[in-house]
Order: sequence, then C-alpha cells, then structure tokens
Amino acid sequence: MTRTIAALLGTTIAASTLTAAQAQELNLYSSRHYDTDERLYSDFEEMSGITINRIEGNADELIARMQAEGANSLADVFLTVDTSRLQRAADMGLLQAVESDVLAERIPANLRDDDNLWFGFSQRARIIFYDTADVENPPQTYMDLADDAYEGMVCHRSSTNVYSQTLLAAMIENHGEEAAREWAAGVAENFARAPQGGDTDQLRGLVSGECDISISNTYYFARAIRTEVDGLSEEQRANIGWVFPDQGGNGAHVNLSGGGVAANAPNREAAVAFLEYLASDQAQDYFSAGNDEYPVVAGVPVAESVQALGEWEADDVDLAAVAENVALAQQIFNEVGWE
Repeated sequence: MTRTIAALLGTTIAASTLTAAQAQELNLYSSRHYDTDERLYSDFEEMSGITINRIEGNADELIARMQAEGANSLADVFLTVDTSRLQRAADMGLLQAVESDVLAERIPANLRDDDNLWFGFSQRARIIFYDTADVENPPQTYMDLADDAYEGMVCHRSSTNVYSQTLLAAMIENHGEEAAREWAAGVAENFARAPQGGDTDQLRGLVSGECDISISNTYYFARAIRTEVDGLSEEQRANIGWVFPDQGGNGAHVNLSGGGVAANAPNREAAVAFLEYLASDQAQDYFSAGNDEYPVVAGVPVAESVQALGEWEADDVDLAAVAENVALAQQIFNEVGWE
C-alpha cells in the first residue's frame, strides 16, 4: 500500500511517496520543549501510521549525542530552535541534503539552508517592548536601543543566549562588523541591570519596574494574551507597548524553529515525510494556534493572539548567512563587556 503525505493531509501538494512496508517508525531528536507540540506528533502518527520515537534534550546535548553516535546514530530528524543550532549541526556533518518539491515550494528560500540541509517551519519576530507609562518615545529600530536617550532603561538576555547571538549576527550581516560592534557597546551601556533570565523575564522586568525597555520574541507575549502566564496577567500587560523594529528598513529580526534529516537516518523516507508534514497547512496552522508562532508558509492564517500584535515586515536577510556570523557575534559581545 503506497501512501503520500499529500493524500493523508487532504491537500493537493505533490509529496514524496512512502510505503508502509518501508518505514513504520521515526526517531526524532528534538529540543523543542512545548507541550502543545504533542498534537503535531499525534496527528502525524495517526495520518501516516508511523510511530514517532522521541529523544528530547537541549540542542547542545542532542548535537553532541548525534556526533558521538556517528554512523550508528538512530536519529532520523533533528528538530530545534534557532538557525545557529541548525547550521552548527549542518557544519558538523550531522544533516543530509533533502531534495523535496514540497519543501522547495512551500518554505521561502531565505528560511532554509542553501544546500537543503535544514528548513525553517515556524518563526518568531524579536521585537522591542516598553513601559508606556515611562517611555514617551520608544525606540523604532534596533540601532535606536544604543541611543544615549535610553541609558539605564534596557533589559536583555545574556550574550551566551542564542537569541542574543543571532540578533547581533543579523546586525553584522545588515550593517557591517564595525556598526554592529558600536551598537552592542551602546546597548550594554544602556542596561538597567546585568543581563539575565529568559524572554518572559525581560517582560516581567517591565512590570516590576526594573527596566523600561526590553527585547523578546513575539510568541512569549502572544502566549500571555491567549492564556494566563505568571507575572503577565491582563492587568500587568496593560502598560506594555511594543514596536516591530526597522519597519520601512530591513524589517524585524526573525528567529526560526526548524529541522533537518539526520546524516545517517535509518528511516530516511519517513524523515522526509515528517518534514513535508511540518510544511503542510495543518501543521503550519497548529504552530500558530498551539504555540503562538508565525507560520513560514504564505497564506496560512495566524492565531488571534498573534494577530493582536499587528501587521509587520520581516527582515528577509538570509538566515544561513546570519548563522555564519554567530561566532563573531559572541566575540564582539565579549569585547564590549556584554555579559
């Protein structure tokens, strides 16, 4: 019996075929930590008849495990957050190229690897949030965050966090190394406190009054709109405003969640089928409805919680090129004293 992912999903996309006899399981190495992803996995299993065996951990641990396992690795798919991690796995030879008409047609070129080693499946904009009671003229660009007018007002994550690294890496790609270095030094001088915590902690810093301006990925705030998040109730969010930076310029910086087929995948066809499923309208809709992310496939609607943030233009910089700048970004952070 031959099954196609297109038929299973009730769509007209021309997916590659997968025979039931060839693969009945898929070994997924994933660092996505969202309970809402259970729906993605269960729907794929129900539609395809393929059982997903999940090995979960942080991205660094999974990359190290795949490297240690070598040719004997059982990994079929590596799924993680942030382009830099995907590119690191690719650079280490842990991913293999995938030639798929479905992925080529549905995933924009700047959201996938040039050699088809990895593909983005959901995205989050990294934007500026501010206390509307204390900030009359919020920054409108990332560069503005380094302005002397915001001295002692900015909260941010540490330099070792991948979101910090890829934002600076994008600044390097868009503005050049020296301008990016000056920006990093200027932002560090404007810190209200030492870099600390996660994205939600940056938003809580606005509520507590520790800072007046912060940067966070959109889905953390959208999640708080959809459901109760400790420290970000409706009342506590009332004075938080937001800016999608660089509109009319480069556009807002985007972080990806994505994946690729492992270099030694024992169930390669099942792995490709799973990636194609993640690019389907059904899965794309669930990335937004279940986890408040933006789809990568054009035309797929976003959840109401995400729509509440408004329209915006994304930076269309090649994220594969951005990933190549991460090491330099960390070097710059170290040199300017961004902890």
